Amino acid sequence: MARIDINLAAQSAELLDADGAPVSRYAISAARNGAGERNGSFCTPRGLHLIRARIGAGQPVNSVFVRRRPTGEIYNADLAAQYPDRDWILTRILWLSGCEPGFNRLGDVDTMRRYIYIHGTPDSVVLGKPGSIGCIRMHNNDLLELFERVKTGDHVLIHE
Repeated sequence: MARIDINLAAQSAELLDADGAPVSRYAISAARNGAGERNGSFCTPRGLHLIRARIGAGQPVNSVFVRRRPTGEIYNADLAAQYPDRDWILTRILWLSGCEPGFNRLGDVDTMRRYIYIHGTPDSVVLGKPGSIGCIRMHNNDLLELFERVKTGDHVLIHE
């Protein structure tokens, strides 16, 4: 079982193998509002999570998703200009579910019900600094690599 270690202070994600040895490291962008678990906070939830669903296998790079469904659109400059304020969810989605009742699971702190994902973002988005509204953003090629190396049920640890 692989594990993803997300360091909010470093704005990085590291894929670890079953023995805990590093496999790959990626730049990310977590929430511009910082860390927090409450629904409506637009913060990135901390703690132990698992990958509840892997969404988008077989979709083209830069496929646009809305409510976890591909729209049929492929992100490009014209689409970006047409919808300048859209929060782009591209290429693949790893939907997270909290494992710690009362902290990141159930009630008003439930990561899954907050729709927190690891997802692709336009390549023009600067990673390595906070900028999302709660999710973990990654460049599409990095996400494709990560997506192929993890499975449903693998753990994701998010910490500061």
